[in-house]
Amino acid sequence: MRIIFMGTPEFAVPTLQALVDAAHEVVCVYTQPPRPGGRRGRELTPTPVHQLAERLGIEVRHPKSLKSAEEQEKFAALKADIAVVAAYGLILPQAILDAPVHGCLNVHASLLPHWRGAAPIHRSIMAGDPVTGVTIMQMEAGLDTGPMLATVRTPIEDKTTGELTEELAELGAQLMVGTLIDLDALHAIEQDDAEATYAAKIDKAEARIDWARPAQDVVRHIHALSPFPGAWFEIDGQRVKLLRAELAEESGEPGEVLDDKLAIGCADGSIRPVELQRAGKPKMDLETFLRGNAVAKGTMLS
Repeated sequence: MRIIFMGTPEFAVPTLQALVDAAHEVVCVYTQPPRPGGRRGRELTPTPVHQLAERLGIEVRHPKSLKSAEEQEKFAALKADIAVVAAYGLILPQAILDAPVHGCLNVHASLLPHWRGAAPIHRSIMAGDPVTGVTIMQMEAGLDTGPMLATVRTPIEDKTTGELTEELAELGAQLMVGTLIDLDALHAIEQDDAEATYAAKIDKAEARIDWARPAQDVVRHIHALSPFPGAWFEIDGQRVKLLRAELAEESGEPGEVLDDKLAIGCADGSIRPVELQRAGKPKMDLETFLRGNAVAKGTMLS
C-alpha cells in the first residue's frame, strides 16, 4: 500500500520499520519538529521517527500544525492509500482524516474504550489493571473514539511504563502490519462510550510520592512514572527518584524508614526501593545506593 506515516517518539519507531519491512511504500513521514536537546548548545534534535525515516531515505515533514489549507493540500497531493498514525502528537483535521483512500489508522496503546487520551500506559499501571494492550482504530474527529479493527493483549504484572512501552510498541507494529493485510475483510467494531475511561497527560506535580497512600498504590505509582518523569521523595533535602519498588513486610508510620534496608511505611504496609536515582547520577540498585547514602531506621521522610 501507498502509506503516509505519522509518528514522533520511540513508541512509533517499530511500526514505521515494520511497514517498510513488509514492503509497503511509505511515501512520506510526518513527525513533530526538532526540539532542543542535550546539555551543550541545546542543539535541535530530530525526533526518533525523523531519524529512522532519514536512515530509510523517506521524505520527512514536520509542520507545527495541519490546520492550514496549504498543509492539507500538500498532504492530499501524496495520494496515499492510507495514513498510519502512532503517537504523532498533533490533532488531525477532518480534511487530513479524509484524504487517504482508506482514511487514517491509529496504533493506540490501550484496550479501547479504556484509557483514551495522552497517557494510556501510565494510567493503566497506576490503576492496577491486570492487562493492557494495543488497539488499531479507524480515526475520526473525537479523542480516540473511532471504530476498532484489531486488538492484542498483554499482562501488566510488575512492568514499568518504560518496559511496557517497548513491549506494546513491538506488539502494535506487528498488529498494524497484520491489519493492513486483512483490511478489506475486517469488520470495524464501534466503541461503547459508556465504558470509556480517560488517560490524562502526566503532570510533573504528580511525581512526588505520597506515603499516606496504600503500599500497593505507591508501588504502582512508582512503576507508572518510571523512567520519566520519575516518582520521587527527599532525603536530607535532596531529591531521589524511585524507578522500581516492591512490597515489604514491615509496618510503621507513613514515611517512616523501618529498617536498615530502606523499607518505608505507607498507609498500610510498606514498600522497599529496588532501583533509585539521585539527581545527576545514574540509576543504581538498592545495595549500591545504601553504600553511599545510608538512611537510619526511624528517619521520617516528608
